[in-house]
Amino acid sequence: MSFKKMTSATFAFLSTLVLFAVPAFAEGADAAAASDKGYIALAIGLGLGIAAAGGGLGQGKAAASALEGIGRNPGAAKEIFTPLLLSLALIESLVIYSLVISFMLLGKI
Repeated sequence: MSFKKMTSATFAFLSTLVLFAVPAFAEGADAAAASDKGYIALAIGLGLGIAAAGGGLGQGKAAASALEGIGRNPGAAKEIFTPLLLSLALIESLVIYSLVISFMLLGKI
């Protein structure tokens, strides 16, 4: 069998498979809704995990930098403390926003 015939036979087989297999494997409305619920649950878990990991890394870096600054200049501890608390609160607020969005998505399950 030549390459041209093999290619045309393969194309004919695949096009027939695509045309007739799609309706055979179509999901019902209940299966699609269950699949969407699984994706929502996965999004909640991944979203919270990534937000917590990112927030933890950001807070760790902010605290390390503040402590390094205080270690180099102990007299500036009072000036460093307020911006440190403000930055930690802003970082944590992003994680809390992720938690709120997760609760909103949880209501759709």
